[in-house]
Amino acid sequence: MSEITYLTAEILASFRSYLIIEEKSEFTIAKYLRDVAAFANFLNGEPLSKELMLAYKTYLMECGKFADSSINSILSSVRAFLKFIDRSDCNVKNLRIQEMPFNPEEKCLTQDEFGRLLNAAKGDRRLYLLLLVISSTGIRVSELKYFTVESFRSKLESVRVMVRCKKKNRRVLVADSLKKMIVAYIREKGIKSGPIFCTKSGKPLDRSNIWKQMKRLCEKANVAQSKVFPHNLRKLFARTFYEATHDIVQLAALLGHSSINTTRIYVQTTEEEVRARVEQMVSRKYFEKRKDTTLSA
Repeated sequence: MSEITYLTAEILASFRSYLIIEEKSEFTIAKYLRDVAAFANFLNGEPLSKELMLAYKTYLMECGKFADSSINSILSSVRAFLKFIDRSDCNVKNLRIQEMPFNPEEKCLTQDEFGRLLNAAKGDRRLYLLLLVISSTGIRVSELKYFTVESFRSKLESVRVMVRCKKKNRRVLVADSLKKMIVAYIREKGIKSGPIFCTKSGKPLDRSNIWKQMKRLCEKANVAQSKVFPHNLRKLFARTFYEATHDIVQLAALLGHSSINTTRIYVQTTEEEVRARVEQMVSRKYFEKRKDTTLSA
């Protein structure tokens, strides 16, 4: 591709076609295009240059709209586009972010809160089952479409649903108790084939559909809206599995992570939980010993 100086609608359309060929997910494609379009608007017809890319990075940092992690995510999208048009000479570095040792309390969904969400969803059988499926398997919302009628026709007790994401296939394990609920739902709704969880028009439910349905449960369940979104159910599965097994390697495989460093983020607990453990450890190790010594003296 010859050197590109101006970002046009035609170039953006070509980028979209490229992402489709690269088998990026619909969510990834939408995000990349949204981020690159915002960058094009910032350029406002000016020729592409390293100086303007640096100015855009500064704008993202100073406008007050984005967290540092969001800025890096935007820069990553633009970097992929620059590589596509062979203008990597305009790349800028990500912001350096110190890793947070804890999950923010306001975003960490607890088992108790999840239980209240389930109770609130009992009047909507599809939503109730959706919450169980994601929290019991750790799948991404984009992988829900692989839960098909055909997947549950096996006579074997244990079900393995084959999903594909980021050019990788993996087997998702479905507990027998969950399988029975899904099979009962299929029969009840008379679903003959294809994806089990669909809209009225027959399209598989996506992130937006599920997010809106989950938000409606917040007030009834008395759970903060900041904690209620589909990906948090995947994180809840990760923390629950890790607390039970302490096997982060196996968890990474179950979640479909290429790097264990990503999985580590999923299993972080809140500062309050860590503080309670430290208090318990210190009390047991030092103060109880001291108490025993004092008594014996």
